[in-house]
Amino acid sequence: QVQLVESGGGLVQAGGSLRLSCTASGRTFGSYAMGWFRQAPGKEREFVTAISWSGGTTYYADSVKGRFTISRDNVKNTVYLQMNSLKPEDTAVYYCAADDRIRVDRSRWSRGALDAWGQGTLVTVSS
Repeated sequence: QVQLVESGGGLVQAGGSLRLSCTASGRTFGSYAMGWFRQAPGKEREFVTAISWSGGTTYYADSVKGRFTISRDNVKNTVYLQMNSLKPEDTAVYYCAADDRIRVDRSRWSRGALDAWGQGTLVTVSS
């Protein structure tokens, strides 16, 4: 089992940027597909983005496409979420997740049926 710890959340003005990090420990990080979900107040958790173990394949929710970028550094056991052009509707707790598969299984990621979750980090975007 892999353990995940997120960092980098905070308060930012609309139009600004933040970079979230998720550091993994435990099992070999490189064998996991990784990604991010978010949950806004009063709303259900939603998929944001995912990346394969090699970093060669990425998927994004339509709501963040062109603004957010996921990347990973398997030497540092860390996955990143660069968030640009932030909007108030991006306000949410962001959760890192891992799936014990080298490729992104879109069915599993769409259902949130994954193997490990972080504790979440709060991102607040002010208007």
